[in-house]
Amino acid sequence: MEEYGEKNARTRWQERYAASRVREADFTTLSGLEVEPAYGTEDSEWPGEFPFTRGLYAAGQRGRTWTIRQFAGFGNAKQTNERYKMILNRGGGGLSVAFDMPTLMGRDSDDPRALGEVGHCGVAIDSAADMEILFDGIDLADVTTSMTISGPAVPIFCMMLVAAERAGVETGKLNGTLQTDIFKEYIAQKEWIFGPEPHLRLIGDLMEYCAENIAAYKPLSVSGYHIREAGSTAAQELAFTLADGFGYVELGLDRGLDVDVFGPGLSFFFDSHLDFFEEIAKFRAARRIWATWMRDVYGARTDKAQWLRFHTQTAGVSLTAQQPYNNVVRTAVEALAGVLGGTNSLHTNALDETLALPSEQAAEIALRTQQVIMEETGVINVADPLGGSWYVEALTDRMEAEANAIFDKILALGGSSLTSTDHAGLAAATAAGKNPITAGLLRGIEDGWFSSEIAEAAFVYQKALEKGEKKVVGVNVNLESVTHDLEILRVSHEVEVDQVRELKARRAGRDEGVVEAAIATMVEVSKTGGNMIPAMLQACRVEATLGEICDALRAEWGEYREPARF
Repeated sequence: MEEYGEKNARTRWQERYAASRVREADFTTLSGLEVEPAYGTEDSEWPGEFPFTRGLYAAGQRGRTWTIRQFAGFGNAKQTNERYKMILNRGGGGLSVAFDMPTLMGRDSDDPRALGEVGHCGVAIDSAADMEILFDGIDLADVTTSMTISGPAVPIFCMMLVAAERAGVETGKLNGTLQTDIFKEYIAQKEWIFGPEPHLRLIGDLMEYCAENIAAYKPLSVSGYHIREAGSTAAQELAFTLADGFGYVELGLDRGLDVDVFGPGLSFFFDSHLDFFEEIAKFRAARRIWATWMRDVYGARTDKAQWLRFHTQTAGVSLTAQQPYNNVVRTAVEALAGVLGGTNSLHTNALDETLALPSEQAAEIALRTQQVIMEETGVINVADPLGGSWYVEALTDRMEAEANAIFDKILALGGSSLTSTDHAGLAAATAAGKNPITAGLLRGIEDGWFSSEIAEAAFVYQKALEKGEKKVVGVNVNLESVTHDLEILRVSHEVEVDQVRELKARRAGRDEGVVEAAIATMVEVSKTGGNMIPAMLQACRVEATLGEICDALRAEWGEYREPARF
């Protein structure tokens, strides 16, 4: 980490800014007034400086804009491929893959439990051949790709690598993110396969593999989005998400990995809800907390290992089926909060997502929402334009304090007497292999503490909504409307029929002996301390299906069942 010496904050920032890449753009207001790259006092915190409350880069979005990364997936791989090409052709900067429920649960499309679900909430992926079709005509070396999946994330990642190999792409040059965040599945979304320990073993293998072979790829996108969508408060989303991230850092350190090597491979995924300033404060506090813990607790020395990079998605739970065109306004406000909070990439929800998967027209409006903010509003001409606002700074401090109080509860759940502000004590405990945050996470999952905290927060909000204390336009206020019914996207049952037929044909055309041998090798590696990624990659190369891979590991590791609670 850079030593700053006696230079004041403004001078340090000026030197960083002078060394930064700056976009070629008109940095004036609509009326022609020139604006500075950033504003502050001589000794205030400036953008690009630890603890990065005001952003990771000295130039902010004046230097690099966020990536427009629209989340999409429906039907089969060919249909989703067409949607991706539409997004890229109309100005999207990255892809984000939505998978259907069978894929999310590690099931093949012909599994009896997949009946009626194939292609309905995302794209169906059964093998590496589907991945080839999904990215056909798209240069994976030239576009960053995010995949939102956790339980079967590792075999899905292997299938993407095989698709890249078959397209002649050097896999070491791939860039993007894989969610892989199993902690949040037990906390909120409930899409797991195995118990926590086997999942963490796979995640550790993935972290090692990417650190050694795909330096730019981020194998973990720690997700607060699903925690917030389940009903948490902003402070709970912030604290639970960062605690999950600390758990993965402890996992990496336990593996003997260098935090300055694997730390930059961790990214985050947050919700941007409707309380404009609360969301901005949440994002700013997240950067500050993460950088401080990474340096003082986990020993990260470089800026990149201390940075909290995050993707933002506007709040799906804020959208309403009533008066759906109001959702365009909600999404725009939430997107603006993400931008002013310093997001590194952004997805904007479509107006019809409470009713169905987005239609092409709705998807275009969502894309254009980001482009209007980027090109017309001027909000990206200045780094952290809200820095120094008394309200924003006070709310940022409050969000940090609320998160620290929750961290204290998580530490206590794990049997630790340490507090969240005792960084020296936490560092010593981690170095001794006690992993105090991980212990609290696992106990909180086992006891149902996280789920009960989220359920209580959701109940409190619902009561306020029903009493009219919280107002939602078109739902409990301003009910009159001339809005007509929307034409929505419907996924035909023929998608499932075709997908199952294609899967059957692939199985018939492969060498079953080779497939069985590859899966058997993978299982044997699972019984050792070896890294499972190479063996899983080979199984994907010979067209082992997602269900076959996951079923083999289910037989070895068992399937997780959440304890009943009343």
